[in-house]
Amino acid sequence: MPELPEVETIKNCLLPQVRGRCFTGVTLLWPGLVRQPSPEEFCNRLSGQQIEDIQRRGKYLIFRLSQGDRLVLHLKMTGVLLLQPSSAPAQPHTRAVFHLGKEANIHFWDQRKFGAAWLVGDELTVVGNLGPEPLDERFTPEVLGKILSRHNMPLKALLLDQNIIAGIGNMYADEALFAARISPLKSGHDLTEEETKRLHQAIREVLSAAIQHSGASVDTYKQPDGELGTAHLFFQVAHRRGERCRNCHAAIQRTTVRGRGTYFCPVCQR
Repeated sequence: MPELPEVETIKNCLLPQVRGRCFTGVTLLWPGLVRQPSPEEFCNRLSGQQIEDIQRRGKYLIFRLSQGDRLVLHLKMTGVLLLQPSSAPAQPHTRAVFHLGKEANIHFWDQRKFGAAWLVGDELTVVGNLGPEPLDERFTPEVLGKILSRHNMPLKALLLDQNIIAGIGNMYADEALFAARISPLKSGHDLTEEETKRLHQAIREVLSAAIQHSGASVDTYKQPDGELGTAHLFFQVAHRRGERCRNCHAAIQRTTVRGRGTYFCPVCQR
């Protein structure tokens, strides 16, 4: 699933290419993509609106449009946004084509049909319940400590709850917990002040490094130009079951925490 670094990369790649352009139409190949309003109204309202900015909130992309609307996209499990020449045909699993005039289109490709799109006047109707942004300067160790102290769930589950902290998914939760040398099974309210500081620093460093490497292409994720991200090449535990820990040489293990596959080092993260 595209997580914060992948969505941030998509935003950074798309924005200079599409800012100032107008949506000239939408070819909706799978109406189920649209959650609000109706597919017909979605297409009609979007046409003619200029893209003024693109922002990211958690794992959501928010296109700020000239008539006050917000186009909100969530890529879910397998969604990909590709900036294509206007002459490029829609490939299999393309769910929508957002037309940007004679030169380019944005193709929403989604193999598993979990992706979603909203066209709303206020993005808070979609993203208003998300937790704080982990890279925001207001997200301090103290803020993280207060959040964790209220919960007795395993840390891995806490980090994945988008209403608690926005943007962290399976891969980067595993990486952050390894970097902080904390077990994914430890309860949030059991963290010491020192462990909380380590986890806070690890979250920010892991996410920032992944953005620098354009996200992780471990499944379907691609950048809008079709290039792969390289963040996965630097993973320490995620998707490395059975391989040796680069710190202590123990075998990386995989377990399940609240239904989510979790990779960790049994020595470094006791």
